Amino acid sequence: MDGFRVMSMEEAAPLGDIFLTLTGNIHVIRKEHIERMKNGAVLGNAGHFDVEISKPDLQSLADHVEQLRDNIDTYVMKDGRRINLLGEGRLTNLACADGHPIEIMDLSFSLQLEAALYIYTHKINAGLYPVPMEIDRAVMNSKLAALGVNIDTMTSEQIEYMKSWQE
Repeated sequence: MDGFRVMSMEEAAPLGDIFLTLTGNIHVIRKEHIERMKNGAVLGNAGHFDVEISKPDLQSLADHVEQLRDNIDTYVMKDGRRINLLGEGRLTNLACADGHPIEIMDLSFSLQLEAALYIYTHKINAGLYPVPMEIDRAVMNSKLAALGVNIDTMTSEQIEYMKSWQE
């Protein structure tokens, strides 16, 4: 629906550069797929434990494994191709990142709460709406105040200019 062509792994394997599994199933990417992948392909999992990408199959096809960076294992295939596995096949958002720091989570939760209250108090019908700018600014100002940070207030000329290109 976003313009991407849907296809089987058999079809996708020789075409793709990045493969990210999100199925919650076992061995979604297997030997027959890895054998057909391009040099430099990247494999990652965001679905379920470390079973979606068959690491035993990947290992069996590899001549050796190199770790050139943290959280990226490069499997050098017997034919010379290099297949990169993120986070040892574990959930990439947990294994390869620091997660969402509290400084981001409190902003996200504040914005979600304020938006939910806005929907409730304004009796908005079901649908998809942008968060009103006044809510976004209120959350931002609250966060900055909590941090003891002061920023400039826009002049009336600046406010008018910003409105001119946003409409």
